[in-house]
Amino acid sequence: MRIWSLHPAHLDRAALVACWRETLLAQAVLAGRTKGYRNHPQLERFKASPDPLVAVAGYLEGVAQEADRRGYRFDRGRITAAPDQMLVMPVTTGQLELEWQHLGAKLLVRSPDDAERWRHDQPRPHTLFEVVPGPVEPWERAAPSRA
Repeated sequence: MRIWSLHPAHLDRAALVACWRETLLAQAVLAGRTKGYRNHPQLERFKASPDPLVAVAGYLEGVAQEADRRGYRFDRGRITAAPDQMLVMPVTTGQLELEWQHLGAKLLVRSPDDAERWRHDQPRPHTLFEVVPGPVEPWERAAPSRA
């Protein structure tokens, strides 16, 4: 499961669709509708928010907005809570940089045109996140020291 801290505009088609699908799974886990993935580290930041379902709804809304921009049709009816437009969660500079490099490596393999765009771009966070100074997040399992 990869719930990107990066803005969905950075993702190629495969990553955007996978992110939507995996975040819907995260929503089901947070709502207690599934037994699997309950302790997945990617969910820790949502669990730490005052209302995890509202937080994940805000994340899904950001992904759906990018899908709209590209002409895709993601079913917002699958979002089970109303997003809070005022909710902002922190993400560290280290986490954003790790994900940026991780995405770049994926794009080089599966999407050369997107990889070229990535090379000339700068990482921006998903609209739910505010960047704060710091190392890779403790819940990240793709960190080089933990890979």
